[in-house]
Amino acid sequence: MLAYNFGAHHPMNPQRLDLTARLVSALGLFDLPQVTVEIPEVADDASLLTVHDAAYVRAVKEAGENPEDADESAGFGSEDTPAFVGMHDASARLVGGSLAAAEALLAGTAQHAVNFGGGMHHAGRARASGFCIYNDAAAAVQRLLDRGVERVLYLDVDAHHGDGTEQIFWDDNRVMTISLHETGMSLFPGTGFSNEIGGPAAAGFAVNVALPTTTGDSGFLRAFHAVVPQLTAAFKPDVIVSQHGCDSHVEDPLTNLRLSVDAQHAAALAVRDLASEHCGGRWIATGGGGYNITSVVPRSWTLLTAIAAGADISLTTPVPVPWRSYVAERFGRSTPEVMGDGSDTWWQSWEAGFDPNESLDRSIMATRKAVFPLHGLDPWFD
Repeated sequence: MLAYNFGAHHPMNPQRLDLTARLVSALGLFDLPQVTVEIPEVADDASLLTVHDAAYVRAVKEAGENPEDADESAGFGSEDTPAFVGMHDASARLVGGSLAAAEALLAGTAQHAVNFGGGMHHAGRARASGFCIYNDAAAAVQRLLDRGVERVLYLDVDAHHGDGTEQIFWDDNRVMTISLHETGMSLFPGTGFSNEIGGPAAAGFAVNVALPTTTGDSGFLRAFHAVVPQLTAAFKPDVIVSQHGCDSHVEDPLTNLRLSVDAQHAAALAVRDLASEHCGGRWIATGGGGYNITSVVPRSWTLLTAIAAGADISLTTPVPVPWRSYVAERFGRSTPEVMGDGSDTWWQSWEAGFDPNESLDRSIMATRKAVFPLHGLDPWFD
């Protein structure tokens, strides 16, 4: 999976996956009896074509063979998503990981599955974007639908709007996409506002909460719990597929939301609980963005893996010394001593009241007013 590599100076450093896997291993999660580690295969063309256009898949293959001649109209050639040798296989392997997760749920061999190398949510049907080439989460959702699952909730808590996945299922009311992200007024891709609610056949099935810049832990969790549980209960999904980009962290170099690992952990716990309540536990979790590769990404996604595995790893669990020593020697950076940040993640329930003077509350209310009535919910009280 480390072959998904845009180059030494690109923010999407594949070492973030290596360090995550090393930390997961150091804490013993790979060795738990309830955990199976699968080798991700390269997804075949038939699987890719369920969510991507044939001409686009051809363009990816050609770009991976001759990067200097990459088709710029397909989204390649920019500093964000440059072409590289072997790009097709590397990208399709990330898809293969999420498809393996979907197959495990379909076969009943797992209730929870994690692909922290996935979450490439900006990739659209016919265009690469924002470091994303093939959309693995969308492919997993489509695999579930094609195999008889009636309703899938796609939930995206990356700092960036999950625009690619949303557009792929824009007019499909079997899929509800919910994205909580930093407002497009201050962050790429500049989309994801409350009035973006889906196509004619699926009005209200695309849900966007555009969070004010520097929202922080309590605001993010207030917004999550003011929108996500209510719509999940109304939609009644059979499976939840979630994207857990951890670039919302205060130390991430590319975004501004200022969350802690503690708040990211709280969101993952909430997603697990929603899957337990509504889906018989069926939950696929992917990674996504995250560009502080030593201090943030490994802890956030190791905690996500621990939640999925039902492991006794908490925010106060010590980070193993050998792992910290490896990071210091390999990268020359110090890392936190415990898994969490020691932050206060208290949040005020929406039921406590709506403050129209607060930009966060105005954003939440805009989303609730746009989509809640379409699902038989009251934007003021539900």
